[in-house]
Amino acid sequence: MVPARSFPALTCDTRCDVTVLYFADTRFPIERANGVQTMATCVALAERGHTVRLVVRPDTAVPPRDPFEFYGHPVVPTLSVTAIPAPGYPRGRRARFLLAASRLVATERDAIVFTRDLGLASFLLQVPVLRRARVVYESHGLAPVVSAELPKLLGQPSLAPSPAKLRRLDRRERRVWTHARAYVTLTRALADELANRYGPRRDVFVVADGATPPDASPVPRQHDATADTVAGYAGHLYPWKGVDVLLHALARTRDIRGLIVGGHPAEPDRERIEGLASTLGITDRVTITGLVPPREVPAHLANATVLVLPNIASAISERYTSPLELFEYLWLGCPIVASNLPAIREVLTDNETALLVPAGDPAALASALVRLASDAALSARLGQAARALAPEFSWSRRAERLEAALLSAAA
Repeated sequence: MVPARSFPALTCDTRCDVTVLYFADTRFPIERANGVQTMATCVALAERGHTVRLVVRPDTAVPPRDPFEFYGHPVVPTLSVTAIPAPGYPRGRRARFLLAASRLVATERDAIVFTRDLGLASFLLQVPVLRRARVVYESHGLAPVVSAELPKLLGQPSLAPSPAKLRRLDRRERRVWTHARAYVTLTRALADELANRYGPRRDVFVVADGATPPDASPVPRQHDATADTVAGYAGHLYPWKGVDVLLHALARTRDIRGLIVGGHPAEPDRERIEGLASTLGITDRVTITGLVPPREVPAHLANATVLVLPNIASAISERYTSPLELFEYLWLGCPIVASNLPAIREVLTDNETALLVPAGDPAALASALVRLASDAALSARLGQAARALAPEFSWSRRAERLEAALLSAAA
């Protein structure tokens, strides 16, 4: 097992503030969870006194959107967003981004490079030691495993990666694991997997994701036996997220309603979910909001009485996931039903802060929903325990924990 530092606390004064170059090779702002996580992390680090420069690709919307407004964050003077022009085809855009990143790193030698981009980190770590950037890499999964698993999860086996691609990804993972100044993983399970695969290393930090506290504390719900029970879910509708399992569970209940906050208009997942609801005969009991701005998600979830995290069993869900919706759930003070997976158990405890059910089991999920609908005391206890856990997973706490990695790299 890797000697990862899990959730380190750190008190920092102005003498240890650092300059951070955060690279994200994506159009920005972006509606996906990676954009939410990137912006929130940068804002939180800047609010703790660090100078953060977020380097991205330009927004494709016309007119371009302001990232602070889009994600609902206040402007922080020590955080700037720089967009690297990205004309042309994807391969050319990627090459331009890598070259622009290397030039920025060369001109800001005192900065710490922070990224979750494996290719960029590997690119920067190929230079000789004396000229090498001080890279902190944040891993969201073992790339060869994710690359091999996604086509299966999406039902597109024809997109399976070639052996050559898997070997290339493995070489990149090994290089970054070996040479990054500090290494951050979202889960301990991922840190252990990396150590087992590539050998032990120092300066590994396990730091989960977070969420933004609501503007006001949630009003404790009063149990009403006559009111509808609403099982809420927020997030993307990818197959491994388990929304299909939630619909099958709802079909096994008599009157529990479903609220699904998400559904990207450019992806086929919403059509799949709507078709399944129709096939199961529960369309009248399921509301799908479609894509909503990140800052509006908590307001939609406030209409739920139970919150569900129904991930199916996969390497992504079992070992790599640190789902943003989970931490948003905690702040709302509702009882949570989640899949009983190792990564989820790093945050939730069965019958203490949530009910954990076997992944991919609609009958078990339905039983848990019915149990909460009929047990006011249990619902209240779990909701209160979840809310009490929430402050440990704010973005500011995440930034505090990340400081240990930044300072390790600076040293």
